[in-house]
Amino acid sequence: MKFILENIILFALLIVSGGALLLPGLLRRGSKVSVLQATQTINQGKALILDVREPDEFAAGHLRDAKNISRKTLASKLDELEKFKNRPIIVVCASGTRSASATAQLKKAGFSEAVSLDGGMTAWQAQGLPTVK
Repeated sequence: MKFILENIILFALLIVSGGALLLPGLLRRGSKVSVLQATQTINQGKALILDVREPDEFAAGHLRDAKNISRKTLASKLDELEKFKNRPIIVVCASGTRSASATAQLKKAGFSEAVSLDGGMTAWQAQGLPTVK
C-alpha cells in the first residue's frame, strides 16, 4: 500500500493512458463490418452497396453494383431505399467516417441491417479488391 501511495501520480497516469487507448474502440458509432465480412455478404448476393461519397469521388472508382447517394442528400432519398429495408445494406465512403453517420441515420429510419464498411474504400483498395469506374 505504501508503494501505491508513493507512486500515486504514476498509477493515475497509467489509468488515464490505458483509458485513452480503449476510448476509440468504445466510441465507435454504428455497426461496422470488416472488408472480409463485407466481401462475404456481397458474394451471397443479398446486400445493397450504398456509396455515400460525392458523385465525383464515386466516378473515380467504386464497388461493383454500388448505388451512389451522397451523405448530404441521403435524408431526402430514403424512399429510394425502401425496398431494401429488410436486407443488408453495406454503406461505403472514403475512410468510414461518413458511412458511420449514414449508417446511424439509416438505422433511425428503420433499416435494421445497415452496416458501415470499416476503413471505407481506403481499406477495400488496400486489400487489392476490385473497383469499377
